[in-house]
Amino acid sequence: MERELIVGADGSEESLSAVDWAVDEAVRREVPLRIVYASAWERYEVRKPSFSIHRGAARTFAEHIPAQAIARAHTRAPGLKVTSEVLAEDPATALVRESAGAVVVGCRGRGELAGLLLGSVSLSVAAHAASPVIVVRGGRQNRDGGFQRVVVGVDEADEAGAVVAFALRAAELRRGELRAVHAWRCPAHQAPEPPRAADATDFHQLRAETRLDVVLRDVEQQHAAVTVRRDAVEGLARAALLDASTTADLLVVGARRRKGHIGMQLGPVNHAVLHHSACPVAVVPHG
Repeated sequence: MERELIVGADGSEESLSAVDWAVDEAVRREVPLRIVYASAWERYEVRKPSFSIHRGAARTFAEHIPAQAIARAHTRAPGLKVTSEVLAEDPATALVRESAGAVVVGCRGRGELAGLLLGSVSLSVAAHAASPVIVVRGGRQNRDGGFQRVVVGVDEADEAGAVVAFALRAAELRRGELRAVHAWRCPAHQAPEPPRAADATDFHQLRAETRLDVVLRDVEQQHAAVTVRRDAVEGLARAALLDASTTADLLVVGARRRKGHIGMQLGPVNHAVLHHSACPVAVVPHG
């Protein structure tokens, strides 16, 4: 049985879009939804004990945000079980700690600089959470499942099977297709010069197609109802995935988790899609 789905809310428009997406996803998965609002609001309150019945403005605001999100969730899916939690701590730290199940966040939050493409909280959670993190971004058609297509980026990592399995499950829940993309580039010293035959590129194309077959072979059988399209694409991985995201409901990528490493555990392709994807992005940890 799947765990509950967690969504971070802070009252911003982006986080409300994340709540909407999380509600729909929780309904698909048939799991409860937990709305988490985390902020160090207590630092703004008086430190000395108070016996007044009146709560501070910061705490009142903190309690209003999840209440607003719950009302929105119940309007969207009246039968869904929704709970909330207010945590007086750093949002990224709280959401990473709570990430036993999948975590949903908006692409930006309150207080982020207008020019940022991705908020610091969203980036930090995607980089460190132990479970899949979905960053909700993109146009309404992409967010609302208008294409019935999930895209997964397949790299050379041995653990890519877990990433593909997550993507296949997501496509199955949406009754849509899966597009598996593996990008390759021909080394400069092997590139053919016109008008010679492209023997070198043929080799790399075949190698990429074989990689897709190897990764998909086992997990594909567990989701036989999903139509799988294999795309071995010549070029940069980030360009291929961003192009595919324009007609997708979800883009799934993997992120290696290195034990004992406390820095940002996201590669350049992860950064590119998190900042520029035309649809929500799921970052699935492995390793």
